Amino acid sequence: MNKLIIGLCLMISSSVFSQELNCRVVVNADRIQTTERNVFTDMETAFAQFINNRKWTEDEFTQEERIDCNIIITLDPNESVPSSGRWGASVQILSSRPVYNTDYETVLFNFADRDWQFEYLQSQPLQFNENSFTNNITSLLAYYAYTIIGLDYDSFSELGGTRYYQIANQIVLNAQNSNYQGWSQFNSVRNRYWLNENLINSNFEPLRKALYKYHIQGLDIFSEDPETARANILEGLKAIQTANQSRPRSIITISFLDAKSEELAQIFKEGTPTQKKQSYDILSKIDPSKSDTFKKILE
Repeated sequence: MNKLIIGLCLMISSSVFSQELNCRVVVNADRIQTTERNVFTDMETAFAQFINNRKWTEDEFTQEERIDCNIIITLDPNESVPSSGRWGASVQILSSRPVYNTDYETVLFNFADRDWQFEYLQSQPLQFNENSFTNNITSLLAYYAYTIIGLDYDSFSELGGTRYYQIANQIVLNAQNSNYQGWSQFNSVRNRYWLNENLINSNFEPLRKALYKYHIQGLDIFSEDPETARANILEGLKAIQTANQSRPRSIITISFLDAKSEELAQIFKEGTPTQKKQSYDILSKIDPSKSDTFKKILE
């Protein structure tokens, strides 16, 4: 009887508490020429298990509270050597968050990482140490796990993600001498280094605070009070405009609009004439490349 009770308790606890991330990993190897295709399925499984089975925070999450995310890895035939287990890839990272009192999921993070090189052979164990660089697979996956969690926490409490951006920063520092691209301030202005630099830079605190206003005081009350929600989101955009003026077209600002541009167009096309004009002017100045999307606001 005691064994039965213990077993039931374990089943209940495992259904109540779980890890933070619910991540789907896709490996696109369509352009890779090799007869050994099992390695790509193995990659998907190993990478997903590393992300989903690890405890990234000290907080308890229920199954329903897990953060939905996707990591889509497209292997590059010009940088990949299947016979030796060397791979080059671009990675699309997306995460979303539920909107209160609706069945709508809003995209929170949409980022393209174009500089990933790594070594992987089938059934290779994945080791990670937060305080040192072990390999470029787990460093990248852990970096984005902490970034995804940080952004999610920022959307639920003002500057709530700071601790997780700091851990991601330690991963960046650990990788500085690894000679892999994407970790250095000198490789590119749109890479892991600069994304993290923006997230921990005080100049971008207005943008991070705007994430909280956009979600908690905007989307989460939209179904009950769309006028107040829309006004709060506009205030958030003004804060983002302030951050953008100090560092125009920074990676975190562009990443925010990559995630939110279509949603913003839908939000403000139903606004007042003043809200339409103000939102369009702000958004089109921050990212002129999305002007066609933002013109929907004025229709």
